[in-house]
Amino acid sequence: MKCIGVMTSGGDSPGMNACVRSVVRTALAKELTVKGIQRGFAGLLDGDIHEMGRRDVSGIIQRGGTVLQTARCLEFMEPKGQRLGLRRLNEEGIDGLTVIGGDGSLRGGIALHKMGFPVVGAPGSIDNDIAGTDMSIGTDTTLNTIMRALDALRDTASSHERAFLVEVMGRKCGYLAAVGGILGGAEMILIPEAAFDLEDVAHAVQDAYIQGKSHALIVVAEGAQHDINQVAEYLRQHEVGFDVRLTILGHVQRGGRPTAFDRLLATRLGVAAVNELLAGNSGVMVGLQGGEIGTISLEEATSRQREVKQEYLDLFNYVS
Repeated sequence: MKCIGVMTSGGDSPGMNACVRSVVRTALAKELTVKGIQRGFAGLLDGDIHEMGRRDVSGIIQRGGTVLQTARCLEFMEPKGQRLGLRRLNEEGIDGLTVIGGDGSLRGGIALHKMGFPVVGAPGSIDNDIAGTDMSIGTDTTLNTIMRALDALRDTASSHERAFLVEVMGRKCGYLAAVGGILGGAEMILIPEAAFDLEDVAHAVQDAYIQGKSHALIVVAEGAQHDINQVAEYLRQHEVGFDVRLTILGHVQRGGRPTAFDRLLATRLGVAAVNELLAGNSGVMVGLQGGEIGTISLEEATSRQREVKQEYLDLFNYVS
C-alpha cells in the first residue's frame, strides 16, 4: 500500500479534524502518500481530491467541524454511484480509504469493501449511537456544550420560577439526553428508548413546584415519543405551577473546540485506522472498547444502534 485516502462524511462532529490530522501524519511517518477527499462521498464522485502534507493539517487539532467538509450523497447509495466512486479512487492511485463518520458513512464504506476496496472506518458522531465503540468522536464535546447550556438555563429559570424544556440532538438514540440530564441536574429526561405519558411529565413538574423548587428542567431527546412542542403544549394546558418555556439547542451542539478527551480519542483512532489498513485489514471500524482501541466489523457496527446503558438510567433516577 502506497497511498491512502481520508474523508469525513455525514454530520460533522468536534474532533474530526484531530482524526484527519492523525491519519495524515501517521501515514506520512510510514512513508505513505495521503489524499484528502472533500465533502465525503459527494466529493469522491466529483473527483474533489487533493494530496495532503504535514502543513495541510497544521493548526487544525483545536478546530471544530471538518476542514475536509462533509455532505450527504444519495447518489452513492446506488450501485452506479458506488462504481463511479471506486473508479475515482483507482484514478487517483488510492490503495486504501479511511472513512470518518456515522452510520450512513460507514455503510458507504461497506459498499466499497464489498467491491474489493480496502476500507477502515472511524466513528464520528455526536449522538454516540454507533455500536462497537464506547464513545464516538465528538460526543464528549457535545455533552459539555449541553451541560453549559443547562447550567445557563437553570440560572434564568430560577430567577423567573419557570420550567424549561430543552431539546437535544441524538436522532433515535437518547444518550445525549440521558447523560446530559445527569450532568445538568435535570428533573426529568425524555428519550426514545423509554415510553412515557405526558401526564407523568406534568406530575414531575408539579412535584418540583410543590416541593418548593425554583425551577424545573426537562431534557427532551429529538427522537422522543412526544416531541418538545407536544410536551410544552400539554404542560401549558394543565396547571403545573411554573410558566413553561422551551429551548431547542440545535446545531450549536455540533460546533466548538473539541475537548481533551475528543482530541485524544480522535488521535488514537486515526493512528489505529492507518495501522489496520497497513496490516491488510478491511471492512472494519476502529473504536474505543474498555479503554483500549479495538476493531469491529463494519457490518456489525451498522447492524444495530448502540443503546443507552441501563446504568445511566438508574443513575439518573437515583440523583434526580
